[in-house]
Amino acid sequence: MIHARSNRLSVLAAIACAIVMVGWQVDAEPTKATMPDISKLVHYTTVTRGEVTEHIMTTREAIEAVKAGKPVPNGTHFALVDYREGQIYRYFIMEKGAGWGVDYDENRRTGDWHFQWFKPDGTINTAENTARCQSCHSSRADREFLYTFNDIRRFEFE
Repeated sequence: MIHARSNRLSVLAAIACAIVMVGWQVDAEPTKATMPDISKLVHYTTVTRGEVTEHIMTTREAIEAVKAGKPVPNGTHFALVDYREGQIYRYFIMEKGAGWGVDYDENRRTGDWHFQWFKPDGTINTAENTARCQSCHSSRADREFLYTFNDIRRFEFE
């Protein structure tokens, strides 16, 4: 009797742990970041990491603001176009909006930026983790939360 009860408790504990672990799994969430018209953005740098090539682009106005030492304007999109084996694999989008930061707890906030992953067809990629993006980009607060801030400063328009 004690052995059977112990087994049941073990099974229930395992089920409870599984439910909690699934609950902790963080995937893409709805954000205010939208898929921009990529053709209207300026390609200012390319980053290659092994077999991954990332073309990074934004608006002319954002580039001009960074170069002038001004904040990136609200409404700005940054797009990282992730290529693998010569094909678009996914898009990583950052979009800035007035007051958007309040949508997140203070410890997760990245200014007024929202993040989203998109599939090559432009639909939201729900398998990607946007909280992870915020966590990494939070370390770049002094650079508008951008890893390519200095690339923008060096960029020359053609």
